Amino acid sequence: QVQLVESGGGMAQPGGSLTLSCTVSGFNRYDMTWVRQAPGKGPEWVSGIDRNGDVRYSRESVKGRFTISSDNAKNTVYLQMNDLKPEGTALYYCARPKYKLNSPYFDRRAPLDGDNYDIWGQGTQVTVSS
Repeated sequence: QVQLVESGGGMAQPGGSLTLSCTVSGFNRYDMTWVRQAPGKGPEWVSGIDRNGDVRYSRESVKGRFTISSDNAKNTVYLQMNDLKPEGTALYYCARPKYKLNSPYFDRRAPLDGDNYDIWGQGTQVTVSS
């Protein structure tokens, strides 16, 4: 069964850290991404990693604070989030894009739907508040 299950969300204070995990079932060695959606806002691509775990991409606002990684032996993708900010409060989704991350067809602004991603999980909530 092809499935993505996120975990690791919770509450953190500004400046705190959380590590999200995405357990992958039914496939391996695909480019993977993390996408978040804040209340009342559209989805926002956060980070991506290539299928070999060698190349990483992140949106500008999280560079230096968030790190995406993968362990193909464990079929897990991680998002280490440090120095969290209140604007990081969102539902975080692990998603498999339809296109490779370095493809001109991969649109980082695209919504989390079937046109751009072919699998995503149920999400894990991250709340950053003092």
